[in-house]
Amino acid sequence: MQPLEMTQTEIDMIPAEGPFSLEDDSAYRAWREAKLADYPETPSELLVEIRDGNQLTEAERQAMLKCLRKSNMVVYQFTDSAPVDKSVIHALGRQFGLTQLDSNLCADEDSITSLQVIPEGRKQGYIPYSNLQISWHTDGYYNSVEQRIRGMLLHCVSDAAQGGDNLLLDHEICYIHLRDTNPDYIHALMQPRAMTIPPNIENGREIRAALSGPVFSIDPNTDRLHMRYTARTRSIEWHDDPLTREASQCISDFLKSDSPYVFHHRLAPGQGVLCNNVLHARTAFEDDAAGGKTRLLYRARYYDRISDT
Repeated sequence: MQPLEMTQTEIDMIPAEGPFSLEDDSAYRAWREAKLADYPETPSELLVEIRDGNQLTEAERQAMLKCLRKSNMVVYQFTDSAPVDKSVIHALGRQFGLTQLDSNLCADEDSITSLQVIPEGRKQGYIPYSNLQISWHTDGYYNSVEQRIRGMLLHCVSDAAQGGDNLLLDHEICYIHLRDTNPDYIHALMQPRAMTIPPNIENGREIRAALSGPVFSIDPNTDRLHMRYTARTRSIEWHDDPLTREASQCISDFLKSDSPYVFHHRLAPGQGVLCNNVLHARTAFEDDAAGGKTRLLYRARYYDRISDT
């Protein structure tokens, strides 16, 4: 069976003008210069302390928005060490226009996912519910265009005894790296069959069909750059042409590099990442149940982009 394909009517292809047009170099250069000016150099520059997630002060919200507008992500830290429940996560998202939650396959009843080690049942076959490393990806790379993940919130309830570090990279920085290396890479990665995700099959039954689509696209709702990517290699099919393979390798090499734009941060309890679905990864970790150190994160994925960004 042929994979489903995100058609040109469903996604915006390469625009004719503006910073993401390959024919409008002056607009790209102006956008690039503004993007890189005063860009954060360390994860600590992304950190904003907040007191009450149910009702941010205007100063807290503006501080978070400043980070989000520059780097598409912010790390927040609750000043109160008491654990927060999911209602606070819902409220925090709403204050940034995030209301359309993605009720993915293994989400909890409230559509927020509890990420922890699950050694049995349906979840055991999925890496997020193990202590294994998770390779670089954007969330929902296997979703249809109608269920495109634009915003994400990842909140740490408790950390592991060892490991579980988060790696973060602004997808717009990745775009700049590729375009500066070879603009033809962008053209290849914006094609509708650039990357094909295999079907999801459980117990011999197909629960999600294979899906082909671009890596980079322009979101018709916001005119902002969207990235769909996974570094996994099992069954992923890249369009079979030299340029697409080179572009894929360029992304892989950049993610493995010591670029200062790749942020490493181990979320502590009470901390979280709010982002416009940037590239992210996780290192392997070890829990210590006897010592009371078991990793639990709440993940909320949204069809909305963070408002005012």
